[in-house]
Amino acid sequence: MATPAEDGFRMPAEWGPHERCWMAWPCRAESWGGELEAAREAFAAVAKAIAAFEPVTMIANPPEVAAASLACGPGVEVLSLPHDDSWTRDTGPGFVTGAGGRVAGVDWRFTGWGGLVEDYDEDAALAGRVLAHLGLPRYPASLGFEGGAVHVDGEGTGLTTEAVLLDPKRNPGLGRDQAEAALCAHLGLQKLIWLGRGLEDDDTGGHVDNVACFVRPGVVLLLEAAEDDPNHAVLEDNLQRLRRATDAQGRELEVHRLAQPPRRDRHNGRRLTLSHVNFYLANGALIMPVFEHEETDTAARRGLAQLFPDREIVSIPALDIVEGGGGIHCITQQQPAGKAGGEG
Repeated sequence: MATPAEDGFRMPAEWGPHERCWMAWPCRAESWGGELEAAREAFAAVAKAIAAFEPVTMIANPPEVAAASLACGPGVEVLSLPHDDSWTRDTGPGFVTGAGGRVAGVDWRFTGWGGLVEDYDEDAALAGRVLAHLGLPRYPASLGFEGGAVHVDGEGTGLTTEAVLLDPKRNPGLGRDQAEAALCAHLGLQKLIWLGRGLEDDDTGGHVDNVACFVRPGVVLLLEAAEDDPNHAVLEDNLQRLRRATDAQGRELEVHRLAQPPRRDRHNGRRLTLSHVNFYLANGALIMPVFEHEETDTAARRGLAQLFPDREIVSIPALDIVEGGGGIHCITQQQPAGKAGGEG
């Protein structure tokens, strides 16, 4: 089977126009330390905020459709599909686009984040079910990978971390060159910029969407941490890698930084992966997480408003989301505008 790149597809930048946003209703109770209902309220708040700017579909297990519909309200569509968890950035399709408005989806080989969880059969099937529901072409990938592990500029450049893509639990025996070639072939990339690791205690093992993202081609936003923070050395190493890199168009990168909020711990004693970089770009808006720390919340809102001057900044309390192991970007997956085969 041809790869997406061979068929003329490329992953578009997240700031492009969206058809809709995909989410999934929280259902793995143990992820939330007994606070599943608080997580559901937080997911509903994110869904409602995004729905003011673009359509939202919330996937729910069949027994939970009514409750999800009631919580999210009439502005959010609820689709009955089986799933194990609520991180559609990782379990949903990686959408790619081509000439004539064509849209297709990459179905990564989902490994439960390299074995973090054992029961993930429904999540492993979710991307294929979503694509079948939409009537979009599906490109199955042999690469063990998740959507939160990559960010693209829409012009052929991607960001990822060695910690995830080269993880032997996800891709045993896969070398760096092979992994890069496979990722580029599925996302239509000409240049992959490798960062090192992600945040301390990140359940995913180091997803890039907690530490860095493209703002626009040639411009990257990077998280920074205080010098006495365990994340400092990792984030400074990532900064140096970005400063040495060029993108697919040969440009040196302009890097902006946002401060990480002070440490807070999860119910299991592990550190929360607090990151203002983990936001969602909706049509005309930026849905940003806030963490009940006035100094960093205010600074992040100011910084994001400067970087995205044409978008409305909408702040959503996100501690109850991050308690489960991820942020606002992790629980959302944008479907780019377009149609199967470029029709309609």
